[in-house]
Amino acid sequence: MWTGWPLARILMLFAGLGLLIIFIQVTLLHYRQNFRHWAMWGPVIGAPLIGVLALALALFNLPWLQTGVAVLFVIGIITGVGGFVLHVEGVGQRVDGYRMHNFMVGPPVTLPLMVAAMSVLGLFALYWRW
Repeated sequence: MWTGWPLARILMLFAGLGLLIIFIQVTLLHYRQNFRHWAMWGPVIGAPLIGVLALALALFNLPWLQTGVAVLFVIGIITGVGGFVLHVEGVGQRVDGYRMHNFMVGPPVTLPLMVAAMSVLGLFALYWRW
């Protein structure tokens, strides 16, 4: 089955699976915080949507799906960078501010960047020409 798959298709598959795995972690962490901020719903709704559509694109290379997934990947990048900013602010709001302990127990500052990174990987898979 894998014989003949181009690298771009494999990267798209990886980006889709990565976003679905990240969705599980994001949902658990935001649920633990009772979705206190409206922006917590962004990756909980967006990551599985982008992930499933990226998997669909890896299996069925349709032009309308390429366009839709490209738009969603850009939204994923914006959401990831915005989440990073919100997570850094969240660490600073904890008692004693930006201390190492608060980075360890507070919101994970790198997790939103993983959403952005998987989205960038998906865009590379769509537009990179070897």
